[in-house]
Amino acid sequence: MKKIYLDNASTTQLRPEVIHEMTKVLTEDFGNPSSTHSFGRNAKSIVELSRKTIAKSLNVSASEIIFTSCGTEANNWILRSAVKDLNVERIILSKIEHHAVLHTVELLQKEFGIQVDFVSLKSNGEIDLTDLVDLLSQEIKTLVSLMHVNNEIGTLLDVTKVGRICEQHNALFHSDMVQSVGKIEIDLQHSPIDFMVASAHKFHGPKGIGFAFVKKNSGLQPLFYGGEQEKGLRPGTEAVHQIAGMAKALELSYAHLETERNYIFELKKYLISRLEIEFPDFQINGNPDGIYTILNVLLPISETKTAMILFNLDMKGIAVSRGSACQSGSIKPSHVLAEMLSNEDLKKPSLRISFSHFNTKAEIDLLVEALKNI
Repeated sequence: MKKIYLDNASTTQLRPEVIHEMTKVLTEDFGNPSSTHSFGRNAKSIVELSRKTIAKSLNVSASEIIFTSCGTEANNWILRSAVKDLNVERIILSKIEHHAVLHTVELLQKEFGIQVDFVSLKSNGEIDLTDLVDLLSQEIKTLVSLMHVNNEIGTLLDVTKVGRICEQHNALFHSDMVQSVGKIEIDLQHSPIDFMVASAHKFHGPKGIGFAFVKKNSGLQPLFYGGEQEKGLRPGTEAVHQIAGMAKALELSYAHLETERNYIFELKKYLISRLEIEFPDFQINGNPDGIYTILNVLLPISETKTAMILFNLDMKGIAVSRGSACQSGSIKPSHVLAEMLSNEDLKKPSLRISFSHFNTKAEIDLLVEALKNI
């Protein structure tokens, strides 16, 4: 049975070049980057060259890139330190942020008594920028936390516009860019962003490694304590092979961006055209013009089949999801779709289909045929 992977918003397949790079480092450059002998110096050199590669991709200074274990850790660190160390008294976010942000803010509200405001959403899941401006009219030390690309519906945020709005109102701006780094050109020199986070496994790199962009002289303090790695902001011996793999993955993603984006966009359009023929009453959840890698659809399939649809597809070797993989074990409906759909539509099957350059039109055909047979 041919296996078909269409859950790339959850995680991505490693590029062969990334595997080669990581294997080389694991085999030859196993020294501790904090050691002063040649083994350590070689490892340190790989870490710093990787940092420069990542910084160049985002047009920032290498000193502003801090390695973490993942996007979740980076989000927790930035939000907590903003409240604890930067005296942020209010956080503005949306109700469709990733739970790494939502749950962290909820805890900070209980722990520090900060004010939490939710910006209004449009019916397609986009942020209402007029409401954001109204919220920012309050004179209180504020951090705005809004994701660049929603991980369930693919809705895009104009981070440059939001950054300028925050700048005008003396608010800090943090963006979870886990779904956009490596898939969209990002120039942080020309976008007023104070903090952003990324995770390697979303752009064909290894799991267990990510990074944060932290603007110079931000004043952030560590989430936990130990050694002096990462300028003392993120202690712990660096995972050199993962850092090297992440840098290689990001470099390749941007080197092939135009070709792969066009290819994936055609796959997405092809799937929509097939669904229009086979399921004429289907709906797209979110803005149809969202990121090219994600398509979230509400299917005109009986509610009684909703619970088993993923199981049936999995039995045919097809991997898709109903929402964030972080919530896949939950019986609750997607918190993102709950903000957008009626209670009646929430009971119907919505699928998140997410693509990469490894997918083909033949795989799309097999998915559609499998859906027709459910």
